[in-house]
Amino acid sequence: MKPITAEWVSKAEGDFAILERECRARKNPNYDGACFHAQQCAEKYLKARLCEAQLPFKRIHDLVALLRLVLKLEPTWELFHEELAFLSDFAVTFRYPGESADKQSAHEARRCCRRFRESARAGLGLDD
Repeated sequence: MKPITAEWVSKAEGDFAILERECRARKNPNYDGACFHAQQCAEKYLKARLCEAQLPFKRIHDLVALLRLVLKLEPTWELFHEELAFLSDFAVTFRYPGESADKQSAHEARRCCRRFRESARAGLGLDD
């Protein structure tokens, strides 16, 4: 694995750890943060796969746009289109006043992230 890919994976795993921690929190869970970190984890795994293949990408947070680039390498990831579109909204939506995530949306974001993370790690040859 290329060093830059390993960095992306490490950052993705950091986001995944925060997501898991917030979804398990019994006292003062941050559902906005959980949704954001679910999106970030998926984004970083998409970028890791692109880096590993030495495919350039722009500085974007749109998971569907990144998915389109990755599909040349991982065509089966098309199965995650809807879930990544769902997660993509969390890059900004709940980061500012006006909207907030609830427990249900946080747990759905977690489910989507977990499913994609499993495939992304397999695509990079990593154990889960």
